Amino acid sequence: MKVGFIGLGTMGASMASNLQAAKHELWVHDVRREVAKPHVDAGAQWKDTPREVAAAVEVVFTSLPGPVEVEAVALGADGLVSGMRKGAAYFDLSTNSPALIRRLHALFKDKGLHLLDAPVSGGPKGARTRKLALWVGGDKEIYDRFKPVLALAEVFTMGVKAGVEPLGLWKAVRQGAGGRRRTFDGLIDQFLPGTFEPPAFSLKLAHKDVTLATALARELGVPMRMANLALDELTEALNRGWGARDSRVAMLLQEERAGVKIAVPPDKIQDVIKQDA
Repeated sequence: MKVGFIGLGTMGASMASNLQAAKHELWVHDVRREVAKPHVDAGAQWKDTPREVAAAVEVVFTSLPGPVEVEAVALGADGLVSGMRKGAAYFDLSTNSPALIRRLHALFKDKGLHLLDAPVSGGPKGARTRKLALWVGGDKEIYDRFKPVLALAEVFTMGVKAGVEPLGLWKAVRQGAGGRRRTFDGLIDQFLPGTFEPPAFSLKLAHKDVTLATALARELGVPMRMANLALDELTEALNRGWGARDSRVAMLLQEERAGVKIAVPPDKIQDVIKQDA
């Protein structure tokens, strides 16, 4: 299948590589051309604009930082909407704004194009190992048509009020990062050893995701006290200039308040993991 992939960052690069490994013909684009080199070296074709990618393929995936970038790629002067063929499909894998997705969906539908919202959970490791959960919203017939490709790319009150069926939401979250890993397991690479570079998931991206979640909660009139507190912490950490570090760096704020320092030697952590195996 001819597939386009736009956004070759931490998550996108691994998902695009999985598509190539499955022998799909791949067309790629990113604002930083150099990040596409591994894919081009492996046989992908580079295109200078999203429009050129869209014109060459049957289905396009985007993995972008947030709503601003998604809107620019979809609707810009050289955007997807001006290049996609009638009947083609676009899956946005980004953490996006529901209001923007609804607006884009209507615009694409008017042109005979298919847009599906497909945010992912599982982090960079899940993207590399094809153990991502994709939460897809859109036309089920189109989802079923492209499900083989999706497989390779691979908060309840708010979800229900937004129109999500409760059991379906439970099943989706169960397959996400929170369901696949015990919560404390996520602390062994960054927080416990006190090492926040390179980031598994950067603070600036975590801040963006929580900002979108709390904005949706306000739109729906759903109280989200803990999420708002988390956003306050992430904002303070971001204001410290820690945006490029791992998102768990925000935990250092609590260390400062408590007057303690938590830093465990990596070899000690591994000893405990082996004992617990």
